[in-house]
Amino acid sequence: MTRTRPLRDRMRSDVLRALGDRRRVLVAVSGGLDSVALLHLLRFDTDRDLVAAHFDHAMRADSAADADWVRGLCRAWGIALQSARAEDVPRSEASARELRYEFLLAAADLVDADAVLTAHHADDQAETVLFRLARGTGLAGLAGIPPRRGIIVRPLLGFTRAELERYAHAARLRWREDPTNRSLRYARNRIRHRVLPELERASPGATVRIAALARTAAAAERAWSRIVDGVLENVVLSEDADGFTLARERLLSYDPHVRARVMRRILGRLGSSPDRAGTRYVLSFISTGASGAAIELAGGVRLERAFDRLTVRAAPAQPSLPDSALRIVDAGPGTGSFIAGGQRYVARWTPAGEIAVGERAASFDPSSLRFPLELRAWRPGDRIRLAYGSKKLKSLFRERRIPRPERAAVPVLCDAAGRVLWAVGVARSVDARPEPDGPVLEIRVSNGDSE
Repeated sequence: MTRTRPLRDRMRSDVLRALGDRRRVLVAVSGGLDSVALLHLLRFDTDRDLVAAHFDHAMRADSAADADWVRGLCRAWGIALQSARAEDVPRSEASARELRYEFLLAAADLVDADAVLTAHHADDQAETVLFRLARGTGLAGLAGIPPRRGIIVRPLLGFTRAELERYAHAARLRWREDPTNRSLRYARNRIRHRVLPELERASPGATVRIAALARTAAAAERAWSRIVDGVLENVVLSEDADGFTLARERLLSYDPHVRARVMRRILGRLGSSPDRAGTRYVLSFISTGASGAAIELAGGVRLERAFDRLTVRAAPAQPSLPDSALRIVDAGPGTGSFIAGGQRYVARWTPAGEIAVGERAASFDPSSLRFPLELRAWRPGDRIRLAYGSKKLKSLFRERRIPRPERAAVPVLCDAAGRVLWAVGVARSVDARPEPDGPVLEIRVSNGDSE
């Protein structure tokens, strides 16, 4: 035990430093080695108020056994647990990860947690960097997994899996092994089980050095951000709600790499995210475009040169229409229109023989609905009940990266009890779901301008 005590002290120190003054902590626990070690350290070596969180992706036949095991572990250690199971099996690792983080953030909201801790470690970091490098990435991609993002905190990035295993064996911990982590079907697993071990054999310590590269890249990205801030102060002549006016010659005085970052920052603020080819197109126009010339960019952004000035403007906003609501008084067929965020929508509803699928269609069990229903614009404070608990729509919009200007135009369906049943194109509540062979009320919402 004395041989591993310095490791335990280092782990405790890094975890406490990452938490700072956060007191109520939600810990993501899959049941695997890494998360069990993190939960044990927090439970028996810190004074934080802990809640565990387990999400069953339902991607394996025996995944429910993992959930039961985590439940038993939390009972034994006296830790409260938030848990949920996916209603529909995720189709990919990416969608599984998205569902997991949605659940974790919703659980944190429910228990008023200050932080959500995950047990990502140095091997995960090295794997991520190599995966992105193989697919093609820039400096930001080399930064890998961030130690913090919002309330998500990853305090074990400085430790290898081998170190976590040493800690777990010294503490006599038990954990669950997920057989899919060994499957070579997934590119990340091939990197984990083939590429990294070969690199370690060729150059011992490669994993730690790749993880260190990620920290260096992250620090470089922070430095770049400060540089861009300074350049913007020099080249931006004016700024308003619609865009920017830039001093062209000043901008051209900087290295092309600096120009590229400046323009991506400006375009990003206006809702345009050019790829590498798009960025080259912008830089070429800035260098060679004649006075009076203009180009249209993704996201409805226009870049125009007027002598020694460049103007970058978002598409002009359409005249705003006042919001209005549409009431559905019963389960009979009908149609109507309403306005949300200045956008006109048309809704049609009818009894149906099967469950509708699609972003703009949803099906409900009419016997579970409390009429009248109402289609209207989103309002602050609206919440929706998902498979893993209730969630504020504002938080959901943020997680789905829906830009602020577009949120007001997201139609919301609610019932007479005030329950949000559907945020159109974003999420469907678990309430009033129809049975496969039961009655169905189908509701479709379309853009009224396209009618």
